[in-house]
Amino acid sequence: MTPDLLLRDGTLVHPASGTTETADLLIRNGTIAEIGTALSPEGEVPVYDASDKLISPGWIDMHVHLREPGFEHKETIATGADAAAAGGFTDVACMPNTDPPLHTRDVIEFVKERAADTLVSVHPIGCVTKERDGEELAELADLAEGGAVAFSDDGAPVHDAGLMRRALEYSTMLDRPIINHMEVPSLNPSGQMHEGEVSARVGLDGIPGLADDVMIARDIELAAFTGGHVHVAHISTARGVELVRRAKARDLPVTAEVCTHHVTLTDAAVEQSGFDTHTKMHPPLRSPEDVEALKEGLADGTIDALCTDHAPHATFEKEVEFAAAPFGITGLETAWGLIGRELIDPGVLSVTEAVQAFTTKPRDILRLDPPTLTEGEEASLTVFDTSTRWTFTEEHVHSKSHNTPFLGDELVGRPWAIYNDGQFLQQEA
Repeated sequence: MTPDLLLRDGTLVHPASGTTETADLLIRNGTIAEIGTALSPEGEVPVYDASDKLISPGWIDMHVHLREPGFEHKETIATGADAAAAGGFTDVACMPNTDPPLHTRDVIEFVKERAADTLVSVHPIGCVTKERDGEELAELADLAEGGAVAFSDDGAPVHDAGLMRRALEYSTMLDRPIINHMEVPSLNPSGQMHEGEVSARVGLDGIPGLADDVMIARDIELAAFTGGHVHVAHISTARGVELVRRAKARDLPVTAEVCTHHVTLTDAAVEQSGFDTHTKMHPPLRSPEDVEALKEGLADGTIDALCTDHAPHATFEKEVEFAAAPFGITGLETAWGLIGRELIDPGVLSVTEAVQAFTTKPRDILRLDPPTLTEGEEASLTVFDTSTRWTFTEEHVHSKSHNTPFLGDELVGRPWAIYNDGQFLQQEA
């Protein structure tokens, strides 16, 4: 425990107001006690030199897979929390495709109990349907009372439009978003990568952008009809971005997130890597035109949040031929370095805008009170920079799984420390 701490001369980033200031920040008993210049606290207080660092409210990744219960060989809540902390996150929201899935209150409460001793705060997302089979609504009110911050059958779409309508109607009463896996599976029953020039050349079955776009369009109209909040998970297509943009122009309750890998890599990576299974994810890596549209969507506010869709798999599961490998990569440890390299350095987002996409905006979507750098508030913060150039190696991996395509990559910007729940954790240089 580190209940008392003085962070000296940091640049405080206030995402709610979009302002910054240089100041000392004193934490006493886990609470921000004082913010000012040249603070001289009484007694012995550990001091952290933040003179070349930025400090923001703690980051949240609103889309991760912690795999527990049921798939502990891939990840556990404890190892996932370690990876999140290494990536600069004080909070994560975990998806329900576990075994059993998070479709009953007892499983939601199990996750919360397992996460109680971790440095990172874990917010479970409950299922929309029982067993995630798309046939019957789960007990959404009971899940919400148990601590579910949203509902999703992630990994499987709610394909029945009538069922999705009823879920959205319930969501309006419970004030929770429905996070749908935006895909029409019948449009890509055996797809392995993005359907396009590359898939045609290499001979792999493609997953068309249309599969995502049709479901996004359907759910936008259901949101218009019901007033329920639709959140578009891991948006990946140019057409999807335009659909969300138009929905927002209509003032509909529609929000969207994008994964860091979808603004970094294109479908060419599959071929260029020699069919490395670490380039296989769902939705797949899309075309250069799609990636450009995703960046434009972030820049103009169409896309609200950044996330990772952290999806760990054991080595033996990924070390197979491309068509047989599961979809998904890890992402918690590389998220900020990719954002710095792909979004901040090129000027797509300002530092404050990038921080907003990891702090206030995802918490608004999940109805979580955002932490603030304010005297009297409980301390939850992330210390980081946007300039350090570093190479991501095996020693930086804290997840139980190592299925990432970014090993050996130079990244820009590093998270250096987090403070949460009365504890301070800093990373080695």
